[in-house]
Order: sequence, then structure tokens, then C-alpha cells
Amino acid sequence: MKKHIVPLVCLTALALTSPSGAAEVKPKAAGDASPMMTVDTPSFVKSAGSSNEFEIRSSELALQTSEKPDIKDAAQMIIADHQKAGQKLKMLLEAKTGDPARTTLSPKHQKMLDQLSASKGAEFETLYVDMQAQAHMEAVGLFRTYAGSGDDQTLVGFAKETLPNLETHLAHIKMVIAKE
Repeated sequence: MKKHIVPLVCLTALALTSPSGAAEVKPKAAGDASPMMTVDTPSFVKSAGSSNEFEIRSSELALQTSEKPDIKDAAQMIIADHQKAGQKLKMLLEAKTGDPARTTLSPKHQKMLDQLSASKGAEFETLYVDMQAQAHMEAVGLFRTYAGSGDDQTLVGFAKETLPNLETHLAHIKMVIAKE
């Protein structure tokens, strides 16, 4: 019983002490919060373009290869939405630079596409949904980060506009995975 008296006395004393002697910690206003990460515009454009192109090409493979209606439905949705997003991004970039925008796959995305191309049947379907989940998680992170920290307001608007579709694709792919 005596062991608990000292801590109890200390806790009571702390509770009764006025906060005026202690240094006050005031939280920063929401507008003062800086993003945890930032993405510069060239990196955003390069990553978004590669991701977009990978998601279209891999989904075209899924339409040709998969027999599962859930996968074909997801692939059709991804192709349609990503083609629109890709065209809009190219249009925005061409308006800024006057040069035609080119999209190339990153080495990572090319390797993933090559791996998908070499697979068939159930192996393909498993790889496809896993890769789509990974690609969309990365894309959601990229677009969310750029939407909050980007320095080109036109592209920030594009990122904010595109983000809900990416989140929908990710949720849809997760549902396909859950059914398997």
C-alpha cells in the first residue's frame, strides 16, 4: 500500500499545479503546416506520365489475356480514365512549352510490363491485380503529395482533379483482390 502513496501524491500535486508556470505549447495554425514531402514539377510529370502509361498498357494486356469479368471491368475503367488523364496532361504540358509531350515508361514500369507480358492465366491475373494495386497506391501518393505541395498551379489543379479517379481505381482493384 505504501508503494502507491508517493506516485499518487506526485500526480495530485501535478494536477493541482497551475499551468501559468509552465511554458505553453500552441499548435501551429493549419495554414502554417508544411507538407511532409514535396515533389518538384519535372519529377511529378515524369512519374505521372510513366504510371499512367503503365496502367493503360497493362490493362490492355488484361483485356486480351484475362478471362475474369471483374478484371476485364477494372481494366476497361482504368484504360478509359487513364487515357483521358493522359490526354489532359499532354494538353497542359504542350500549352506550357509549345512542344509535343512524350510519355515514356520508367525502367521499373517497363520491367513490370515485361513480367506481365510473359505470364499467362492465373499467374497473369494475380500479377495484374497486384501490380495495379501497387501502381495505384504509388500514384495516389504522388498525386496527393503534388496536389498539396506542387509549384505549378495548373498541374496542381490537374492532380487534384485526377486524384479521386485514382482512389476509385485503387478501391476497385482492392475489391477484385478481395474476391479472389
